[in-house]
Amino acid sequence: MPKKVGVTKKISTQIVPVVGMTESVELELLQTMKKLGIVRSESYNKLGSISHWGIDWKKAYPEVRSFRTPESLGLPSKLMEWTVSDTAKAIAAQQAACIEAVIKKIYKRFSGKDNQKTRKEYATQLKTLAFLDNSLLHRLVRKEFQRGHSWVNNQIVYQQGGYRCKRLSRNTYQLELAGLKRGKRNKIVVRSNRKIKGQIRLIYNQLVKKFEIYFLVDHGTVEIPADRRAIGIDKGYTEAFYDSDGQAHGKSLGKLTTQKSDRICAKNRNRGKLWALHRKLENIDPVKSARILENNLTRKTENRRYRKNQSELTAIIGAASKSLFNGESLKVFAEYLTQPIQNKRQSKAMSRKLNSWMKGQMRDSLQKWANWTGSVVTEVQPSYTSQVDSRNGTLLGKRTGDNFTGFDGVVLQADYNAAKNVLARGTDNGITRYMNKTEVQAVLLRRTARFLKGMGLSLLDAVELGWLDCKHSKTRAFKQLLVGMPGTPK
Repeated sequence: MPKKVGVTKKISTQIVPVVGMTESVELELLQTMKKLGIVRSESYNKLGSISHWGIDWKKAYPEVRSFRTPESLGLPSKLMEWTVSDTAKAIAAQQAACIEAVIKKIYKRFSGKDNQKTRKEYATQLKTLAFLDNSLLHRLVRKEFQRGHSWVNNQIVYQQGGYRCKRLSRNTYQLELAGLKRGKRNKIVVRSNRKIKGQIRLIYNQLVKKFEIYFLVDHGTVEIPADRRAIGIDKGYTEAFYDSDGQAHGKSLGKLTTQKSDRICAKNRNRGKLWALHRKLENIDPVKSARILENNLTRKTENRRYRKNQSELTAIIGAASKSLFNGESLKVFAEYLTQPIQNKRQSKAMSRKLNSWMKGQMRDSLQKWANWTGSVVTEVQPSYTSQVDSRNGTLLGKRTGDNFTGFDGVVLQADYNAAKNVLARGTDNGITRYMNKTEVQAVLLRRTARFLKGMGLSLLDAVELGWLDCKHSKTRAFKQLLVGMPGTPK
């Protein structure tokens, strides 16, 4: 039996619609949301500053209550307390994201084993206000951390004691929610396939003009094995993932993404013509102009189609992630693709399609299924993973579409080749996650030069033979490697 090192919970968020309530209950809920919106806004203004760095959400309510009492808004104390705690947790998450971004910059500035102590010291200082005494950390935090503000006034947070759940039929439940008056509960009917419990969030969806309940569902636990099989994945546009075992997952992603992008492009071109006609007729025929504006230039139908398209793409990515793990605990190496694509000349059509590429959804879906299977996702530096020959780890070769042609004429599947490079980079001590593109290129050029030296050739020979892309010859690292070679001018 394989050795187990622990367990992890399988948790997901479920959204269920509210299908029944009286008008009086609806008016009271909207009124409560508006009042709690004031609480949320003022809590952000008070607690969102740098002076509340390292905030403890358990101590947030007394501080807010010192200047805003629930009686002043006609709110029950518990409803206000739950909202303040929820706001404090959001601020703490924002601070954690800032710390992660600053640590990335610290690793880039102080790389290598010699600076390990410095990195650890700076990371410790970031946990408290001690970083204010460090000019570098203070400057980095000021650049990354933006004081939060909130205009959210369409939700109410209830803890377990704030409501009661009663089953009416197989998929119908009645919730009795705490109201503005003591002892009075607001009854609503929801459609759900399981009993609602734990903390819930009642949200008024302004797009569809309906109320929804958000709550966490615990699907049990999964045991974490000590030894996980390592696998590399290449995130793609045509298919969601291509793993280092040669399997493609989510093959229809690119087709549907392109269809969505082309449909929106054609729709917006026609809307542009209608807008021009509307503006032209404003003074000539105002009645027709108003009719065009009302019947042809609204967003209701388009928003419904867009949400449907996004749901289809999300379902494909979720199915691809599930297929990738297949219930197995893995050690997954994936590309770190959170930064926008910059300094790359491409057509408007290609830019439009890449803007529809749901990289963030892929990352979230991978992490969700990793948590459900007891797997670990490690992100690696993505530069040149598609341009390296996975057989020898050099830049000798060229990618054209779905094919990667090596210097010896061997043709590999491009995404499969990239996935194997991602897997190798996961254990590559020479290329770390936070290195920039230029540093990665220099490391790969040195490896390519050593490989060619074993064949009795140089980098210049590789460029002349067409094995190495000539773009690399313009870099500083390439020129430094040529210094000292026989026949090379100094």
